[in-house]
Amino acid sequence: MKILVIGGTGRIGSKVVERLRAKGHEVVPAAPSTGVDVLTGEGLDAAMTGTSVVVDLANSPSFERDAARTFFERAGNNVLAAEAKAGVKHHVALSVVGTERPEANDYFLAKRAQEDLIRNASVPYTIIHSTQFYEFLPGIIDSAVDGTKVRLSTANIQPIAAEDVADAVARIALDPPANGVVQIAGPERAPLDELARRYLQIVKDPREVVGDAQALYFGAALKTNTLVPEGDAWHGALNLDRWIAQSDVAR
Repeated sequence: MKILVIGGTGRIGSKVVERLRAKGHEVVPAAPSTGVDVLTGEGLDAAMTGTSVVVDLANSPSFERDAARTFFERAGNNVLAAEAKAGVKHHVALSVVGTERPEANDYFLAKRAQEDLIRNASVPYTIIHSTQFYEFLPGIIDSAVDGTKVRLSTANIQPIAAEDVADAVARIALDPPANGVVQIAGPERAPLDELARRYLQIVKDPREVVGDAQALYFGAALKTNTLVPEGDAWHGALNLDRWIAQSDVAR
């Protein structure tokens, strides 16, 4: 089976390509470097020829609401139109837990617009709602620096390792379309400030973390469970300690 992975050269995409090829499928990574540009549509029709499944992992380079929404809508329209023309049987898109919640931040709202396009298109689909990646934790911490302290929300977070995300995406790509949302998350749920404090202790970073229920998360105020799944979710295997042990962040 031919599978097109948009964003197939990136952090998650390259791992998904590797996993699907190991299962014997013809997998084509689509990115500007491979001649496919989802924003202009260049190369899309040719790449779609004979494709049964499209995995869309493309991400906006900007988290600003208008720029991100423009990216996802333009790319989404181009991809979905090319899929319909080629007779693609399954569109799989990686999105974020929390896009549907009223307290969503600007980036989440842009992802919601992308999801609406997918739901309203003619191609059978599965939208994957993932929690934040462990790999984003250092950036989340750096975004919350307040003088000599790190001021973070006390809302819950349930991060997942990129390796586990790739496992889930590759598996879902081979499943029948859900025509709805499936959720994936890490194995460990904890307040964001507590998890950040543990991380900094493990990597021997002396910065002090202050928990603040009113602290903003990339411009949005969080409720207790904004960033974690409600209901059923598939759980990855790697908790914080195991992820750090197999990564190079503490070395």
